[in-house]
Order: sequence, then C-alpha cells, then structure tokens
Amino acid sequence: MGAQQVASPFDAAYDLAAYGEEMHLTLPSSADLTKLTEQRDDASISIYLPSSPMPNDSEAVKLALRNATAEVQSQLETIGVGAADRSTIAAALEELQQDYEFWKHQGHSLAVFVSPQEFTTYRLANAIGELVAVGDRFDLGPLLRALTFDNGGFVLTLTEGPIRLYRISADEAPLEIDLPDLPEDLRTVLEHTTTGGRFDRHRASGATGQRVEQHRYCSLVQDAVLKRIGDSKDPLILAASSNLAPAYRAINTYDTLLEHGIDVNPSALTPADIDARARELFDAYYATGLEQWRERFGTLRGEGLATSQLAEVGRAIATAAVEDLHFDIGWAEEGTIDEFGNVDTVDEPGPLTYRIVDEMAARVLRSGGIVRAVRADDLPDDSPVAATLRFPLG
Repeated sequence: MGAQQVASPFDAAYDLAAYGEEMHLTLPSSADLTKLTEQRDDASISIYLPSSPMPNDSEAVKLALRNATAEVQSQLETIGVGAADRSTIAAALEELQQDYEFWKHQGHSLAVFVSPQEFTTYRLANAIGELVAVGDRFDLGPLLRALTFDNGGFVLTLTEGPIRLYRISADEAPLEIDLPDLPEDLRTVLEHTTTGGRFDRHRASGATGQRVEQHRYCSLVQDAVLKRIGDSKDPLILAASSNLAPAYRAINTYDTLLEHGIDVNPSALTPADIDARARELFDAYYATGLEQWRERFGTLRGEGLATSQLAEVGRAIATAAVEDLHFDIGWAEEGTIDEFGNVDTVDEPGPLTYRIVDEMAARVLRSGGIVRAVRADDLPDDSPVAATLRFPLG
C-alpha cells in the first residue's frame, strides 16, 4: 500500500499518575477487526499518529492529523479518486479535528480508518510511529501488531481505599486507565454492622454478611473494569488487600485473570513497584504460553496439522483451515495473495500491494482464527509464519 512512516516524536516513558492525568483507550473488538478487514474501496485510508495522554500535546497531534489529511488528498487525487469521495473523506477528517470532547483524552497512539463508507478511530496504549496509507483496503498491520504483541496486560489494585486500573506495556511506564463507572458510594457497600437492630435488617450480619458485602463490592469493581477493557484477552493481574483478594477471585468472570497476583497490599506500592512486579508475572505468563504453543505445534506438525511454509500457510488460509497463526512482527515483505492463497512478493511496494503477513493475519481473523505477533526467535523455523490447522491440507 502507498505509505509513509516516521518515528514517534513523543516520549512515552513517564508515569501518568505523577501528572494527575488518565489515559482514555478505545480498543477494537474481534467483530470490529473483522469488519475492518472486510472493507474494500480504492479510497481506503489508514492513518496512525503518535499521540499523548497529556492535554498540552493534543495540538501537536491535531497538526499531524492536518498534515496527514493533506497527504491523503494528494494521494487520492494521484490515483484518480473522484472529487465527491475526496470531499467526503476530507469532511470526516475535518470533523474529527474539531471534536473538542474527542481530544480531551488520548492514548499513546491514534488510529484512524476512513473511506467514503466508513469512519472509525481507536486510541491505543501502544506507541506506534506515524503512518499514512492509501489503498484498496485498510492497513491494519500496525493495529494488529499493537494488539497481538505486547507482553503486557492490566493490573487492578484493589483496596477499601483508592482503586486503580493500570495498563502495563512492554516498553512503557505503567499508565492509569480511568474507571468512570465506579459508583460514587462504592465504599458504603463495605459498611457492616452486627447489632442486629431493626434499622439494619437490609444487611446481612456476622462473618457471612461481611463476605456478602465484600463480594458485592468486588462485583461493582469488576463491572467497571470490564467496561473499560472490553473483550480484551490480555492478562489481568490482581493486586489486592488480603481481605478482598479472595472475594474478587470468587466473583471473577474475566478468563485471563492470572492465578498468581501481587501478594502485597497495593497501598504500600508505588506505580514503579507495581510495574516491576507485574512485568515479572507477565514475562512468565507469555514465556509459558509460547513454550506450550511450540510444543503443540511440533506435535501437530507430525500429524499434518501444522506448517511453517509460507506457501502452505497461504493455501491453508484460503480454505479457512488455519486455527492459529503466529507471525513475525518484524517481517515487512509486501506483495499480494490471490483467492487461492498463492503468495506473490514484490521488490517495490505500491497502492495495490500490502504486507503479506498482515494480510494473512487479517484473513485468519475473518475465518474465526487466532493471530499473534511474535519475535522471529519465538517461531519454530526460519519462516515469518507458523500455523496450526483445523484439518490437513489436501
């Protein structure tokens, strides 16, 4: 795809809590990603901009968006997109620039996808370099890589006092995510009395009553957390006071809450302490997962249900045979893949080409498969892809 990329001008290595600011993330669901991968229009625009949660930086991001808009219009005119479609796209981007509420809260990156039929934005925790791409489909590569390669996750600090949700990323300081849906009177849930008087008949009493109130307290917290992290599959670490940790685990419905949490009262930890302890747990979690995947890959390959050959993976994707695709985050070869999965790489990228592994990942998502970006050393062979299959290739 026609694209220009530069490094990020923002330094993400700071602690938001020290500035009293919060990061506002908007992350795509699996259904959102699938919809974006299906979009086809010669005027499909993908814009990635480095951003910042600091309000004073928003003007710089808006300036970068204006520059990107100018670049988009130039490319659209060059490839012969009609004036009406160019005007529709320009109007959508102009409206975004004027949206005061939108710019009040940002993440570390902004992703914008716009065509004559589609307009959507995502505010991301990961730092992504600037990219402007025009082609017949959205360039989802940076978004997929940001979402599927992080080696981080979330940390919930839970006490009877302040409650915090942090996003921990591979190369960044811990970032606090606001929890606007926490009830203002949340702390009153833990008010407990054992007098047995007629005025507290609405409360349970004794040890049982205390457990009921702790569970209700934790349920309200979990509801607020789940509204912020959506259907993310990223791991969640619990850092809770000793009385609330078992209560939260008892009501938990988030599939990837890690078994081992930070077993220190979080009120005694700084964000830097939480970051250091969380990284150890995340590193162990991801290392274990990759090792288990490699072992499973080896077993399945012996049964004809796994391959790392680029051509075979392409054909498997064309028949919706791929169950799980791991791809090299650093492999950037461009080309095309036809309807039968035949891969053709090119020496020079153009408006009708795209990164091969990114397109493979998008097609796997459309067929209900799982994708994950990894480092080259984490793959089982000297290949940019490795896939497990639902059924053997014919």
